[in-house]
Amino acid sequence: MVNPHSNYCFGEGGAGTYSDGKLYTRSAKRGNIAAVLGILVGCGATPEILVEAHPHIGSNKLPAIVARMREIIEHHGGEVRFDAWVTDILVDDAGRRVTGVELHNTERVPAAGIILATGHSARDIFEILLRRKIHIEAKPFALGVRIEHAQQFVDGCQYGMATRGDHLPAASYALAAQVGSRGVFSFCMCPGGLIVPAATAPGEIVVNGMSLSRRDSPFANSGVVTAVELEDLVAHFPGRDPLKDPLMGVDFQREVEQRMFEAGDGSQRAPAQRLVDFLRPAVSGSLPETSYIPGVFSAPVHDLLPGWIYDRLMRGIRGFDQKMNGYIQPEAIVLATESRTSSPVRVPRDPASGMHVAMEGLFPCGEGAGYAGGIVSAAMDGQAMARAVHAYLAARPLHS
Repeated sequence: MVNPHSNYCFGEGGAGTYSDGKLYTRSAKRGNIAAVLGILVGCGATPEILVEAHPHIGSNKLPAIVARMREIIEHHGGEVRFDAWVTDILVDDAGRRVTGVELHNTERVPAAGIILATGHSARDIFEILLRRKIHIEAKPFALGVRIEHAQQFVDGCQYGMATRGDHLPAASYALAAQVGSRGVFSFCMCPGGLIVPAATAPGEIVVNGMSLSRRDSPFANSGVVTAVELEDLVAHFPGRDPLKDPLMGVDFQREVEQRMFEAGDGSQRAPAQRLVDFLRPAVSGSLPETSYIPGVFSAPVHDLLPGWIYDRLMRGIRGFDQKMNGYIQPEAIVLATESRTSSPVRVPRDPASGMHVAMEGLFPCGEGAGYAGGIVSAAMDGQAMARAVHAYLAARPLHS
């Protein structure tokens, strides 16, 4: 059963604690990457991440590192509330400035400034913002499946040898194809990794990938997703306007996730298909081994996905096979659905102040607000918003 308040996406550290712990980013101009890595090392990460080209920590190491961060925050006077979730954002009578948050529908915590750093799956927060008439926007994201191969196959493709030996790391890949005007691409590739359940509410099937620090699983998995643009949502939901309906992307994610769940037995077992059958398409008579611990069941994943999503994935994957010979093979398996690639909502903020464009004292931050795409970029954005809050509070009269 999925606890909506404590799962792979929520709880101490959020989704980052149960991820591969990848620490590379394309957002170098947004902050000091070396400083972020230095904090992680200071909290227990291996010093090798300071010099590796593609550093990663591993899901088995991250929980202790995040706990150490919390202890440091508490040592310096911060307070961390467990078993507490926000049920409202409090605003002044004019509806222009935040005054605090409500917990559990009962307790009110006053605050002159709020950093909204929820992660990409806090759908209840998006609904609170909408109810409070705090402007939010629908934004593009990506959705698809997770595909798993034997790690030995990936090693063979990348290293050109049957066995990679003891001194080479588990190989990875990055693939992309253009299907019409939309991209299909690998996402969050986990060499020597595991596929894990990542639903945030009962009645959903969501899968994600992670790797332990040694990346020594016999499997390699990657999300394979296609871009979902606002025009796609308009075509999927005739009569709805993303400018007036910013939760269209959330509704689309939920629709696909619930359809996967309804095809199963009420557990977190995931619908699956051999990759060759996914492309034919045909239901698989048997399924290969997989790292996904809750288990899988044979299902017509090609039918469970929206037709336009399946069509793009099918054509994109055929393109992958031309770039990585043998990618389409009988022992590769497709699991659905990979739907939490990024937030389908943006909480707009002023570039200069860091505050919400129309709500004083509210500082949208990180992946959930649409300003980051991974651990390092979210960390740098968090540091920037902390500085913005400090500047805001320093400029306020004490009596206010």
